[in-house]
Formats: sequence, C-alpha cells, structure tokens
Amino acid sequence: MNAPMFFFSTLSLFEWTLGGTLLLCFLVQLFFYLFLYRKPYAYERKRNETPLPEEDLPGISVIITSKNNSEELKRNLPFILEQDYPHFEVIVVNSGSTDETDMVLKAAEIKYPRLYHTFVPAEADSINEKKLALTLGIKAAKYDLLLFTESFCKPCTTQWIKTYGTEFAKGRDIVLGFNRIGISKNVSSRKFILYDNLIHHLKFLSMAILHKPFMGIGRNMAYRKELFFAHKGYSSILHIDGGDDDLYINQIARKKNTGVVLSPDSLTETSGVNNFFIWRALKSKHLYTKQFYKGFSAHLFGWESFSKYLFYATLTGCVIYGIVAPNHLLLAWALLLFLVRYWIQLMVINRNSRLFDGITYHIHLIPFDLFQPFNNMRFRRYANRRNRRR
Repeated sequence: MNAPMFFFSTLSLFEWTLGGTLLLCFLVQLFFYLFLYRKPYAYERKRNETPLPEEDLPGISVIITSKNNSEELKRNLPFILEQDYPHFEVIVVNSGSTDETDMVLKAAEIKYPRLYHTFVPAEADSINEKKLALTLGIKAAKYDLLLFTESFCKPCTTQWIKTYGTEFAKGRDIVLGFNRIGISKNVSSRKFILYDNLIHHLKFLSMAILHKPFMGIGRNMAYRKELFFAHKGYSSILHIDGGDDDLYINQIARKKNTGVVLSPDSLTETSGVNNFFIWRALKSKHLYTKQFYKGFSAHLFGWESFSKYLFYATLTGCVIYGIVAPNHLLLAWALLLFLVRYWIQLMVINRNSRLFDGITYHIHLIPFDLFQPFNNMRFRRYANRRNRRR
C-alpha cells in the first residue's frame, strides 16, 4: 500500500469529518470570491467603450433631497452643476429645512441656470418625508432619465453624468454605481469602514453584473421616470421607514433592465463620515430595510457568512486536533487551505479596492473578515430598536 493510501486508511471518522467539512467550506468560499466578489473588478477591466457623440447622449435630471444640509450643498453642488455633459438639469428638493438651505439654493440658481429647487410642505408625514421629496423631484424633472445622489455626496470627476448617459444609451432602465466614503485618516476605524463599504457594494454590484440585481444605493444610482410611474412610485413601500433606494430597486429591478457603472469617473463620494456614530446611522438605514428584500439573490450572501464562520471553526478544530493528537498531515492540510483562501481573498479584495478606494489590505484583512458580519448583526439590532421607538 502506497503512502497516501495508507494515510487515508488510517484516518478516523472524526478526522474525515473535520477535514471534509473544512474542504467543503473552503470550496464555498472560493465560489463567493472567484465567481462573485471578483466580478466588479473583472467587468471594469474588460470594459472597452467608444465615447458617444454629444448628440447621442440622452438628457438626464439629477435629483437631490436635502434637509438641513446647507453647508454640504454649498460645498458639493458646484461639483454636480459643473459636470461635462450637454443635456442635464439638477433638481434639489428642500425637505423642511430650518437652516440656510433655501438661501444657498437661491444664490446658486443665480449662478447656475441648470439648477431648480422646490420644497416639501411643512405638514408632510415624517415617515414618508423622504419619499415625498423624491416624488416631487421626479415629477418636476423634464428628462426621463433620473440620476440620484445626496446633498452630502459629490461626484469624483466631471464625467460622472456622462458615464450614466453612456450606459443608458445601451437601453438600460436602471443603472447602479459605487459610492465611496471620504473619511479622515485620523478616524481609528477608517480602514474597517472602507472595507465594510467595499464588501457591501461588491455584493449587489456583482449580482447586477450577473443579471440578478437586488438593491442599489441612493447616493449613486439612476432609473427611468417612466419606470417609476409604471410601478406607481413608492406606493408599495409607503408603510416602511426608508427603502426609497435599496428596497425600491429590489422591487423594480429585472435581469434584463439593469446595468452598472464602475469606472473611476462614475464614482461619488460621501463626506462627513468622521466618527463611528455617523457611520452607524448611515449603514443602519439599509440594514433595517434588508429584512423586506425579496428574491434569492438578496439572501445568498448569508451563506457566505455562514460558510466563513464554519471554515474558521473547523480550521481551529483541525489545528488543535493536529497538535494534540498529533496528526501533522491534518494540521498541514488545514494550514494549506487557510493560506490559499487568504491569498485569493487578498488578491480579490485588493484589486477591487484599488479600483474604488485606492487602498491596500494586508494581514488586518483577517480580523476585518471575521468582524464584519458580526458588526452587521449588531447594527441591525440597533436599527430595529430605533425604528420600533418611532
């Protein structure tokens, strides 16, 4: 009997179970990283588009809602209004602001004829105020293509609108983009926040590339006005606090009508995330509405978290057993799978990160990987408690 056969014949049922479970979890993890998380980077790398002449670019209405964000509007509106695009307008809906928002908008309208602003009546329902503001903006839009962002966001280049116009010219009804977080380097949890935001985007963007979209981010996404009214606006989610972006896309997106824009020109950046509590508030919004998502795609990544924790649990078991038993081959097997997974994870995450955030991860990717699903669960409980109190 040769050496490999002798080794396998001497393994106990417990050792077979431990090693087999580790291998199964390893293969599941490879599926998520190589088939899903890798998609955005690979998609953008293969993209080869010929710029369209200006006369072929469709008109686009940029819609922003704002409540007491006068400083953010003053800082970010010029980046939006000075876009290099032939046919666009910017509509800002003042949602009951008590600061200087109205003055900022009136002053900006004098300088920028593309800017138009309206307001939400003071007696509006607080739960549906954001949806009402968006609906007013959509009704005021003169173009069929609606591009959404927030007052605390800015485009990263002057070509932002053009990337969406080019994608819509392919016949898309919905286009999803990436919103990165501009966070000060002195914030202690900066790298983890960027990692968490990256993973969040990789999930829904990879599924959209595979024609299985399940959500979008209102800080950088677009859809057709015609589609909005065909689905009776937000009528199906009026009873839910939030969901005007992610949950709404979950309901209207179909495999043949959704595209993505991933180039550096297509990015927007959220500003003002300078502490843990602002990040929690920003993130909790989508964690609360996630429970209302429909479709297999929306819940697929729960298996990624489950297989990850089971992988680490069986890895720990293999290492302890391999040392105590001792079984050096089982120990070597466990360490080999761990190193291969870590190398693939590092390669996939860093390639995507360089595309969107421009940073590189090293050994701290391991604790980030372990803590991120747990942190989501913790924030989801916070979001549910906050909404129950309303």
